[in-house]
Formats: sequence, C-alpha cells, structure tokens
Amino acid sequence: MGKIIRYISLFLISIILGLIVSRYLSLPKEKEKTNPIYQFQVKEAKEKIGKITIPKIDLEEYLYEIDSEENTIEKNITILKESSFPSILFLAAHSGEGKIAYFEQLDQLEINDEINLIMYQEKYTYIVKDIWEEKKTGYIHLNKEIENQLVLTTCSPQKKNYQLIINCIEKESH
Repeated sequence: MGKIIRYISLFLISIILGLIVSRYLSLPKEKEKTNPIYQFQVKEAKEKIGKITIPKIDLEEYLYEIDSEENTIEKNITILKESSFPSILFLAAHSGEGKIAYFEQLDQLEINDEINLIMYQEKYTYIVKDIWEEKKTGYIHLNKEIENQLVLTTCSPQKKNYQLIINCIEKESH
C-alpha cells in the first residue's frame, strides 16, 4: 500500500511540475513586455486623439481616447467622462511634483492666456475666461449652456481639499 501511495504522489508531483513549467514557457518574454517601441506603436496607432499645448507654462501633452488605459490621471492628462466634445471638454491632471504632475504650473495661467488643442486632427484655440477654486465634491459648478468650453482642473496649490478650475472659451476664429 505504501508503494502505491508513493507512486501516486510522484505522479501528482510530476503533473504539477509539468503544469508549472508549461505555464512559465507560455508567459511573454520579459523583453516583449517592456519593449517601449512596441508599446509606443500600439498607443500611437490606436489611442492618441489629440494634444494640448499651453505655451505660457511650456506644456505639450497628448490626449487619449476616453476608454483607453492611457486616459488615467495616474499616467497622463485625463479626459473626464462628463465631457461632450466639442461642446465641453473637461481635462484633469495632477499638480505638485513628479513626472505625472502635468498641471504643476496651471496656477500661473491668467485671464486671456491661450491654450491650443488638436482633437481628431482639428485645431482649436481657447482663451482663459475665468479662474477659481472650489471645494472638491466630485462636481464642478459651471454654466454648461455656454458652447465650446475647455475646463482644466487640478488640486489647489494652496488650499487642501480644494480644486483649481480654469474655464476657457474657444476663440471665434481658428
């Protein structure tokens, strides 16, 4: 009886080891997972839909499809789901410090500063019309009846639990 149990145990161990080895061999190679050229080509072809440029603060960054894995505040400037472009486009990004703090200098913008946007190969120019801070509630108090707005938001650089809001209106001629 002891020999049978030992053979069964060895048989089960060999099956488990076989499954582990076959699982390891089917994983993508480390080089394939981290090859930045491959990843960039996929992003370039499928997900980039635009670019925002703010000359005053030397910002130029790509925008990604709203359902893209790249459209997250943890990676890029984010198009918020409440957007209905071209009527209103909400963009959010981190401020503060670090490589994802794209809106770090957003508080330097002033009324009448220009913001350029390329979306779906069309160029739009916006003018800063209003700047304010409000408590973070998950909602931005804004007149949504005004056409062609660009709204930029980030954490307030001075007030904890507040957000900085930059409201822009599209220039008449672009």
